[in-house]
Amino acid sequence: MAMRMKLKLKTVFVLYFMVSLLGLIYALMQLGQRCDCTEHDMPKDRTISRLRGELHHLQEQIKKLEATKPPNRQQAKPLLPTIFVITPTYARLVQKADLTRLSQTFLHVPQLHWIVVEDCPHKTQLVTDLLVKSGLTYTHLHMPTSKDRKLQEGDPSWLKPRGVEQRNEGLRWLREDRRAQPGGDDQQGVVYFADDDNTYSLQIFEEMRSTQRVSVWPVGLVGGMKYERPVVEGGKVVRFHTGWRPSRPFPMDMAGFAVSLKLVLTNPEACFDGEAPMGFLESSFLQGLVTMDELEPKADNCSKVLVWHTRTEKPKMKREEALQAQGMGSDPGVEV
Repeated sequence: MAMRMKLKLKTVFVLYFMVSLLGLIYALMQLGQRCDCTEHDMPKDRTISRLRGELHHLQEQIKKLEATKPPNRQQAKPLLPTIFVITPTYARLVQKADLTRLSQTFLHVPQLHWIVVEDCPHKTQLVTDLLVKSGLTYTHLHMPTSKDRKLQEGDPSWLKPRGVEQRNEGLRWLREDRRAQPGGDDQQGVVYFADDDNTYSLQIFEEMRSTQRVSVWPVGLVGGMKYERPVVEGGKVVRFHTGWRPSRPFPMDMAGFAVSLKLVLTNPEACFDGEAPMGFLESSFLQGLVTMDELEPKADNCSKVLVWHTRTEKPKMKREEALQAQGMGSDPGVEV
């Protein structure tokens, strides 16, 4: 009897263990299985569907409003007046260095057209390649200086005016080109004469952009002085601070003024006189265009220097010449 009771308990225990084990295996098998929660997700799905419908309705309403909205009548901002920069240049060892520095200054000036005029019977490959790679809007011209006006080796730089024919050629091209454009003589713009070895603050170009007739400002390191400048009283130029012949009509450096394009176009005879006495080249151009009373002072009433009459030092080539004499000179195929 006791033996049968032990067997029954053992059987019950085994069965209980087997059922528990099966239950545990089933539970483990259900882990990671996707739950069928369709009934629970139904309200959420309906909410998402309703919100999507409302969004679609709002999008349709926006499209209708855009279609019926009156056109924007606000006028587009006018384009900046173009600054036409005329630069005479001539072949020399530092020409490429000077033009590279100047071109990379101009890259920071919006709406600028660079007119480069070579003192040469033809366009050189060096200047052609430099302009093509410059990224600027440009015009490439050439005009040789007549032999009787050329400085000879050893002549002081002030003996004869330089760049006369080249500046006049730039003016000739500009008048011819602009008259072929819509607007004729009434076009907006500014004309500036920039030597290739001067130094220019970017601010000077924004100062000159609003020129109505002729605008003026100081120039540093010129005429044997720290600076030359127009003297302004009551907003008008009354005289000039200069160390040499202040009685000249316009005792200014070429870098110290800009002229409106309209004024250049409506005065086709205005040009630089190569026969003008020393120091009168600027006056020969400006005399027929403006009076002193009409000059427009810039650069905070001509109190700030924003352009400098710097000059690149002529390199000394004694070692190069010595090596060339030995047949060991620098490779002439390397462009400097």
